[in-house]
Amino acid sequence: MDYPLILGGKEIHTDEKFDVKSPYDGKIVGRVSIANDEIVNRALKITHFAFEESKSLYAHHRENILLRARQLLTERADDFARIIVSEVGKTIREARSEVNRARETLALSAALSREPLGEVISFDSAPNGIHKWGFYQRFPSGPVLAITPFNFPLNLAMHKIAPAIAVGNPFILKPASQTPITGFMLGKLILDAGYPADAVSVLPGSGEKIGKVLAKDDRIKVVTFTGSAKVGKKLVSDIGIKQIALELGSNSAAIVLSDADIFWSADRIAKGATALAGQVCISTQRVYAEEPIFDSLVEHIVSTMRQMKLGNPMDEITDVGPMRSAEDVHRIEQWLDDAVANGGEIVCGGKHNGNLFEPTVIVNVPQDARIVHDEAFAPIVIINKITDITEAIEMVNDSVYGLNAGIFTRDIVAARKAFEEINVGSVVVNDVPTFRADIMPYGGVKDSGLGREGPRYALEHMTYHKTFVAHHPDSD
Repeated sequence: MDYPLILGGKEIHTDEKFDVKSPYDGKIVGRVSIANDEIVNRALKITHFAFEESKSLYAHHRENILLRARQLLTERADDFARIIVSEVGKTIREARSEVNRARETLALSAALSREPLGEVISFDSAPNGIHKWGFYQRFPSGPVLAITPFNFPLNLAMHKIAPAIAVGNPFILKPASQTPITGFMLGKLILDAGYPADAVSVLPGSGEKIGKVLAKDDRIKVVTFTGSAKVGKKLVSDIGIKQIALELGSNSAAIVLSDADIFWSADRIAKGATALAGQVCISTQRVYAEEPIFDSLVEHIVSTMRQMKLGNPMDEITDVGPMRSAEDVHRIEQWLDDAVANGGEIVCGGKHNGNLFEPTVIVNVPQDARIVHDEAFAPIVIINKITDITEAIEMVNDSVYGLNAGIFTRDIVAARKAFEEINVGSVVVNDVPTFRADIMPYGGVKDSGLGREGPRYALEHMTYHKTFVAHHPDSD
């Protein structure tokens, strides 16, 4: 089936097409029109002028659009889930979960659209503010460019688009090259929900070819990007002065202390390391376990992983689907070989059949091994021994990344120490760093990014402050 792009609400077929293939079996899922230079320029012009209409929508109108979109997504949930499985390779259960989370993101954004965006300022608390009264109000910034990754093509796009709608910004969605069909379906959903047509564009294409052009253009006022740290850093240097949010990579770690519930910890670590075949920014990649429980923890994680069903992602019983590409499989094989050559031991997994990579546990890996300090993006977990929480925190912080971390313990003092001393955006106690709720502020530090997602927190980069100050004339 041929899928168009969306240009200012209109479905456009271009001469240049791209075949979207399933990571599982390589079959063609569909052919998608690619945006060329002319389309990009038209989209920028249309989106620029669309801002006048979108920012004029009343709050109840924006709320109703988002609630209507939520209802339409409920009705189309199965279609979205199946396309997500076909494009991404995640299991059907994971895809349904993503659709449900996108519905929640729409609901949170709808509620946000009716909340006051501002507050009264106590000017008289400053000596020169006596006899002054005022407030600040947040206003929509303007056209938003949303650049999204392949692994959560619906909900991560929704985290950018739904808050933009909540405040009245038009948007251009540049979906990942692997998942443009989900992007098209999302754009159509928003149009069917009633958002102004000119305010909606979905432009598939290469990030290098069209993403850079879109991001640098002065008519784009907000850039919100989820992807690699390398590309994120390049964006920052390219785009000049404009609002930007970056959600980048990670090699997220969990600490397991000797007082932890071993069975719960092992189960959560195994699932946190293999969700979406490990291709999640907050996948549980590194585990630092205290020596007294190290062997038992490894045993239980291995036992859990060996019971996981690896196979067709459309099959209801499949636990782990394929990795994105043969290139990624080859890369992680090389990283594992390097780790083993430097003293690491593969306890289970390490093999693949096509793009299906076995859930893998490797222990005793040097801290400087690439599979430790880089983002693996594969269904693997590294488990190393530590003597105490102080050493564990040092190991967790020994990273260029800082997105999420987890700690399993019954000791509230240890949990507080981890929260205060680990340099990440979120610390999860008695669960894996793979946890994320759509209502929370989500983002990292260091090479894991700038800003926060979550509808309420996205307002920080979707709007700007304007302050109203009034002098009491009768006070002169």
